[in-house]
Amino acid sequence: MRIKKGDNVLVIAGKDKGKKGKVSQVLADDNKIVVENVNKMIRHIKPKREGEKGQRIEFFAPLNASNAMVICSKCNKPTRLGYKLTQGDEKKQRICKKCKEALS
Repeated sequence: MRIKKGDNVLVIAGKDKGKKGKVSQVLADDNKIVVENVNKMIRHIKPKREGEKGQRIEFFAPLNASNAMVICSKCNKPTRLGYKLTQGDEKKQRICKKCKEALS
């Protein structure tokens, strides 16, 4: 998966289209991500015992990773990601397709 935890993303499809946020969780097996302040859901929970009150729990539901674009930290634009091998370490680095700079 190209999107990592901590990346800033722009939602490009769905009910929250145009919103920006930070990735708080990556579910690689399902190809989904959880973004802060995006895709807010409410779950209603019944009381379990007598005298207890019901609850409304607000949480941010996962959305498909294809519905988000990474925002480059250098040029501050939503971009596609590429990979580049570094010379000495032979490690892959993610790069911005627009400004060709390495992402952290």
